[in-house]
Amino acid sequence: MRPSGCWLLAAFAVGGAAIPMDPTAAQKRYDPGVSDTEIKIGNIAPYSGPASAYGVVGRTIAAYFNKVNAEGGINGRKIRFISYDDAYSPPKTVEQARKLVESDEVLLIFYSLGTPTNSAIQKYMNARKVPQLFVASGAAKWNDPRNFPWTMGWAPSNQSEGHIYAQYLLRNHPRGKIAVLYQNDDFGKDYLRGLIDGLGGIIPIMAQAPYETTDPTPDSQIVSLGASGADIFFNVTTPKFAAQAIRKVSEIGWKPLHFLNNVSRSIGAVLRPAGFRNAEGILSAGYTKDATDPTWSGDPAFGQWSAFMDQYYPGGDKTDNLTVVSYAATQTLVQVLERCGDDLTRANVMRQATNLRELRIGMLLPGITVNTSPDDYAPLKQMQMMRFTGERWELFGPVLKGKVGS
Repeated sequence: MRPSGCWLLAAFAVGGAAIPMDPTAAQKRYDPGVSDTEIKIGNIAPYSGPASAYGVVGRTIAAYFNKVNAEGGINGRKIRFISYDDAYSPPKTVEQARKLVESDEVLLIFYSLGTPTNSAIQKYMNARKVPQLFVASGAAKWNDPRNFPWTMGWAPSNQSEGHIYAQYLLRNHPRGKIAVLYQNDDFGKDYLRGLIDGLGGIIPIMAQAPYETTDPTPDSQIVSLGASGADIFFNVTTPKFAAQAIRKVSEIGWKPLHFLNNVSRSIGAVLRPAGFRNAEGILSAGYTKDATDPTWSGDPAFGQWSAFMDQYYPGGDKTDNLTVVSYAATQTLVQVLERCGDDLTRANVMRQATNLRELRIGMLLPGITVNTSPDDYAPLKQMQMMRFTGERWELFGPVLKGKVGS
């Protein structure tokens, strides 16, 4: 896809048989975006701008929908995937969402990326009663069915992840001193909130330094944090800034225990540009299988993902974990649409999405399943700690559950 264009692709075949429909519900019911032969799905991603590394999300989804369509579609309907660039700019996101809903007339908007960008369209989507489904952001605000019943996240929340890091620190480094670099928006503040809540005041935060997405680098913030006396560094950044921060920490000779938020743990997009030697020893938490981990070499689900990449996204970087996450999220949507059968109304899409029980998605780590209910819009709640060895991520410890937040 060209940075200024859009992905407009048909897509996607799913494994497994469709769930039988109640005979009393056999009549076809459609909302905008659906016909006997097609389902239109919208998406918004930053193919340009400061978060353009996340453009791989839209490209992976488009590739998976191509696979689905090649295999016959969903219940006989092909997916028409329409993805627009917003350059990670909330005003642009609003413009693109209106285009998808009012001009393209999509059934729903799926896995659009970013906390500030999705925040900008949340009220609009709910006012129009169009599913803003499986938002590609870990903000806790997506789990608010009372106020925003048409919005749902997918990944473990940022607050939950911050809480998991706090659990690890309290058990292993209770006398540490923490410095935090964070993006100055809801994305960064959610992580910080979860960390502070989880620490309970036991481990002090010596310094906090926000950065703006318009900043050229976070170098000055890193220098300030390195001089704070902290021996633990909590790095809450998107990929471009994550790589820059890792390099700067090394340049100034600061050697803290370094935590990197999950969304920036990609080897291809972050750690390789930062320098593997600079990244060695960094800790993070994950919920999907990592392509660089030989543990999964004989795993059937891993083999299916690898074959998908080879056939449908041959130009994709297998070391970029965003391809795995986007693949798994899209498989979740496929399950929802399969369960809808011929009742492809927006209300039924949300009904199926909010009634997932112990759903196993192959590229999720063992022990981690998708679970939702009408009162719980947080599909994933568990993660496992991991350490970068200089070549790959290595899992360790038990699967942990953080405080979900809302």
